This record gives sequence, structure tokens and C-alpha cells, in this order.
Amino acid sequence: MLVVTTSLYLAPVQRASGRSLVTLGLMNFLTRFAEKPGLFRPVLEQGQSSSPDAFGVTFEEARRSLASGEYEGLLKRLVERFKDLESKHDAVLCEGVDLGPIPSLGFDFNADLAHHLGTPVIAVTRCPATAAEVSDAVRVVVETFAQRRLSPAAVILNRAPAALIDGRERLASTGAPVFLLPDEPMLAAPTVDEIATALDAARHQGSADSMAAPVRAVRVAAMELPHFLPRMIEGALIITPGDRSDILLGTVAAARASTYPHVAGILLTGGLLPSEPVDRLIKGLGMPDFPILSVRDDTYLAATRVHAVEAHLEAGGGRKIATALGLFQRHVDADALERRLRAPRPAKMTPLMFEYALLRKAASKRRHIVLPEGEEERLLRAADLLLRRGAAELTLLGRPEEIARKSSELGLDLAAAHVVDPTTSPWREEFAKLYHELRKQKGVTLEAAADTILDVSYFGTLMVQTGRAHGMVSGAIHTTQHTIRPAFEIVKTKPGCPIVSSVFFMGLPDRVLVYGDCAVNPKPTAEQLAHIAVSSADTARQFGIEPIVAMLSYSTGESGKGDEVERVREATKLARGLRPDLPIEGPLQYDAAVDPGVARTKMPDSTIAGRATVLIFPDLNTGNNTYKAVQRSSGAVAVGPVLQGLRKPVNDLSRGCTVPDIVNTVAITAIQSLDA
Repeated sequence: MLVVTTSLYLAPVQRASGRSLVTLGLMNFLTRFAEKPGLFRPVLEQGQSSSPDAFGVTFEEARRSLASGEYEGLLKRLVERFKDLESKHDAVLCEGVDLGPIPSLGFDFNADLAHHLGTPVIAVTRCPATAAEVSDAVRVVVETFAQRRLSPAAVILNRAPAALIDGRERLASTGAPVFLLPDEPMLAAPTVDEIATALDAARHQGSADSMAAPVRAVRVAAMELPHFLPRMIEGALIITPGDRSDILLGTVAAARASTYPHVAGILLTGGLLPSEPVDRLIKGLGMPDFPILSVRDDTYLAATRVHAVEAHLEAGGGRKIATALGLFQRHVDADALERRLRAPRPAKMTPLMFEYALLRKAASKRRHIVLPEGEEERLLRAADLLLRRGAAELTLLGRPEEIARKSSELGLDLAAAHVVDPTTSPWREEFAKLYHELRKQKGVTLEAAADTILDVSYFGTLMVQTGRAHGMVSGAIHTTQHTIRPAFEIVKTKPGCPIVSSVFFMGLPDRVLVYGDCAVNPKPTAEQLAHIAVSSADTARQFGIEPIVAMLSYSTGESGKGDEVERVREATKLARGLRPDLPIEGPLQYDAAVDPGVARTKMPDSTIAGRATVLIFPDLNTGNNTYKAVQRSSGAVAVGPVLQGLRKPVNDLSRGCTVPDIVNTVAITAIQSLDA
């Protein structure tokens, strides 16, 4: 599936790359096709400001998350915050973090976050001195991003020498559009106001306009005035002890004189202020717009701190912003950039994007899910998270006093959950009669039914069957058979679907694949395989994955012979007959199904080979071992098994499941129930 994305990720490649200028230019650029663009800062750095919904975490929150080893959790939170903001805007620019303030938040962090957001990347870095160095630098940038499964939509080189701007056409081609922004000293210079803010300086004089003046140099005045005056330069901030009235008066007078450079202002140190007569003389000179600041620091410390202040465009006032926008508009080909960004590209679904989409879709229409293992700690923790996210309405089966005790000990808030004890429920008699009616032809008496429905799996399944819940999730402490047998007996299969099967959602680093059937059917017939393929494709589409189906075997195409290959070949024909609208290919080996390079060799004429998203295994032995091998050897996230083919959703958990596994499975069950 091809998509057109208007959101962008600006990724600094080195510290002090001129990120602010490019951010400003890109935000203006987005207005070409977005009526309401937004700006997202994943980490709100010190000195930055933002509305509450336009940043992910604060600097301190990021530092604490990294220190406690919660990198994955940090990325998840940022994806959620970005997507929430994106839902309110036509396009969003994510301003990647600057490199340096937190060592762990560097290039890798920007690349990982951009990958999970699925947005095009604009790389920005400082420009080298020569054309050859530029070509090498851009090539390194492109190759480095490629190692992280990213291809920059453009590379912007900031603070380029004038000679390179004039000879831009001589730059070697690197595959990505390259734009050079010239060096503009005014933009690199902090303003008087930025310095005052950074030093927490008191302002004794100076209008807002004068405080916006750029500070192009710093001069410490320690010598007498006659020796210092020749050392004044345009745009300098003069630093001097507060009791040096001669320097103060001479600087103010020089600011009025056409024979001396115009300095940006003066900073008085040591916590010393001019005496009343000197102050009255300054006011008498009629220079109200000339900034005079004071700090308690001594002169050396004040000068050191001033040198450390970095310029920020957002605080630079109209002159800086106008200059920055002018540079960007003159030197970035907006038409070429728009064509590059707006071109359709393959849709990407990373595990974090998949998990975010699950919870968001589940929360959009809250469904009622019953959790039979309501006293299990992992289930309780998952229930707390699900309720906080508003992803589902929950019923926990178990003893109310035990659930309340454990919740209190764990510090969980489960006040919004329903708690039902099957042994005391008023539904017991109704459920016993219903189960007896469904199973009496199998010899189940009413007395036996009354005992059976006290089992939490049967009780939960009957809640689903009677409409008291939309779906059920169990299996954290029970076997798969214990969880799904009641569903086979009570819920049964959908019309036209003769078989219940399963899929796993396999979260690989750069995509999510669907594996079926890896949990239920030991050796399906060709007809059963065809139905498994169709059900798996429908499940994939239900969860935002475009179904491209590969029927797997140990042979590809027409090359192999044997009963097993023929069974898959026949299943492929039957599946195409059941659903002519689905892209289905088989038999295929796994590598030919997912690797475009292998597919070009083994099945060069196939439009499906190499692009498969839904992989149907020929038997349970192959499927179960493959999903576990991929999971354990590659670190892939395996979500499932997700049952398909039932009239109402019931899903099984692994007994080794984690809290996130439970959260995801409940969200999946809630989404499945929308179509039940």
C-alpha cells in the first residue's frame, strides 16, 4: 500500500547544526499544503517553551527514563503524544532533539523515533568547507540513516561558505536532494534578551527592541576608558564591574556618538550598581533604548556564562525570524522538496505504531471484555493500564475481596472494573440451563452443567455468548485447550468459516507480519489451509496491515514435487477461488515470500513474492517453531495467538505473557468484537 505523508521529522546530525533555522523554515514550508501545521518537540529542552500537547516529555523526564533503562517505554510514550497531536493538525513537524545535552539522546534516538513515527526525515548538519567534503559528508549521512532503515528525503547543510553557495552545481550527486544555507552571523548571535534570561540578569534600562539586538562579540573592560574605547566593536556586549562609572558613562556616550561603533549593551558585574549621581547623568544623556543589565556574578564568571549562551530563533524577535525565513526561501527549492515529500511511498508499520494503533482504535469504541483470571497479578496490572487508557470496559472474574486486597497491595486503581464471582453470581442458573441446552446431545446433564459453568473459562465464555461481554481473554495461568474449548462448544464458528485458526502478529524491527496458523490446527487439509489464508488476510486488514498472502512450503513455484507441496498448491487455488480480490501466491519458500532480492531470482514475474505480509504455514509444527525461532533469535515482538473464525472473539494468552502482551491482546479482542 502506498501512502502520502505530510508530517516530517527534522533530525540533527551533529550538535549546533542550526536546527532552529531549519525548523522555522520547514514550518513555513508546510503551510504550502497544510492549513494547520503543528510543531512537536519530543523532549522539551531547557530554555524551550511549548504548549502541553506539543511536546513529549521534559528534559528531566527523559533523563530519568534513560537512567532507569526505560528506552522502549520512552519511545512508546513519544509515539503516542506525536500521534495525538497529529490527529489535530493537517501536518506536524517533529523537531528532533539536539545532540549533546543528554548523551543517550543522540543520532540513534532521532533515527529510532523517526522510524517508529513513519515520517519522512530531513537531515540537518553543519556544512564542511569544501565541495569534496560536502559530498563525503552527505554520503555518510545517507548511508548512516540507511543502516537504520531510513532514507532521508533531503539533507540540509547549514552555515555554508559563500564559495560553496556560488558553486553548488559542482557538488557530487548523493541520491538525496541537498540544500545549502549560507552562514549568517546574525542568526548565530544570541540577543541581549537571551543573555539576560540565561544569566538571570536585572534590566535597569533598555526597551524591548533594544533587548532584541544580536550580540556579535563580548568585550571585558578592565582597563581605563581611554585605552578601552579603541577596542569597542560593532554589536559587542561590554562586561565591566558595576563600580566602573568611567566605563559605564564612556560606553553610553560612545553609543550616542557617530564616531564609535554601536555596541549592543553593557553588563555590570559584582552586584554593584551606579551611584545616584551617575544614574542621573546617564538618564540625562537621553539613551533610554540602550540596554544596561546587572548580575551578582564576578566579571570572570559572568563573561564565561555569556560565552556559553546559544542563540535561539524563537527568542530572536522579528528581525531574526525574517532573516531566517528569507534564507530558507531563497536557498531551499520548495517545489522540489514538496515533490519529494508528497510522492507516494510504501506504508510502514513498526511494532510501536502497531501497538499505538491498537489502543487508539480500541479506545475509540470501548468494548466490554471479560478476564477470567481476575486474581492474577499480571492481569490486574494490565487491567489498570487498560482502564487508564480507556481502551476497554472490563469484568474481572474472581473473589472480590481477594482482587481488592491485591489491587491495594500493588497500588492499582481498578475502581472502574466490574468484579464477578462465578460461585455467587445471580447468572449461575441461567448459564447452567444454557450450557445444558447446548450440550445435552453430548450427554451433559443439568447437574453437570451447573458444575461446569463455575469454571472461569466457561463462565467467561457464557458472558460473551449472552452479550454480557463482547469478548474474552484468558490463558495467563490456564492451558490453551482450557481457554478455547469452551469457545468451540459454546460460541462456535462464523457462518461460511468451517475452521477456527490463529495468527500471531510478529513485530519485526521495520514491519509487522501476520503468521498463521501457529497454535491450533496440527495438519490442516488443503481446504482448511485455504480458509486459514482467507481468515488471516481479513484479520490483517482489520488491524491496518495490507494483506499480501504467501502460502509457504519447502519449494517455490513449480519447481517442487511431493504431497506436501501439492497440498499447498491446491490450497492456493482454493483460496483464490474463495477470495479472488486477495493477492495470494504459493507455494513459496519463506525467503522468496519476504525478501525482494530472493523473489527476483526465484519468482521474477510475481507481483506478490518478496512483499508478503501474511504468511500461511503448511502445518502447526512448522508454524509454531518458526514463530518462536523468529521471536527468540531476532527479538521480534509476538502478539498472539489471536483466534479467528469464531462468531465472537475469545483469545488465548501464553502462560509466559507479560503485562504489555495482555494489554495488546485485550485491545485486539476489543477490535475484533467490532465486526462480530
